[in-house]
Amino acid sequence: MLIKNLGLINSLWSLILPAAVSVFNLLVIKSYYESLPEALEDSAKMDGARTFTILFRIILPLSGPVLATIALFYAVYYWNDFFHPMLYISDPSLKPLQLYLRDIVMDADSSTALNKSADDMMNVSPEGMRSATVIASTVPILLVYPFLQKYFIKGVLIGSVKG
Repeated sequence: MLIKNLGLINSLWSLILPAAVSVFNLLVIKSYYESLPEALEDSAKMDGARTFTILFRIILPLSGPVLATIALFYAVYYWNDFFHPMLYISDPSLKPLQLYLRDIVMDADSSTALNKSADDMMNVSPEGMRSATVIASTVPILLVYPFLQKYFIKGVLIGSVKG
């Protein structure tokens, strides 16, 4: 009802805004920044660095692991999400790929398959259709993950061990 009252139905903002801030992701970032030693900031202040200089030259360059982790979390969330688009998007030109893939899986062996001609159904089994959609939905994330894996492991483990 909130999305409808804001006039965001059939808008990409209806998919972005509700999940823009995740409490879990905020806690991961918070624990990372709390694990940074205060001596970094103190030594920069003693050298004459101002607040924005400390932020942009010391803190943000050290934030690569946690930012890559959060980016991966958001990418996987948005890539796998089909429920929110199903609720908020009815315009076929705005439907994301996961919603199309869900429709294919749901229609693979439904009664609509009986209305197709023999040429359309040739050599396509429902199991084969489901397998193809699973592969189409997982391959892009599998291609991105190896490049972010080293940051992901560092970002998840940060803040877990004190001392």
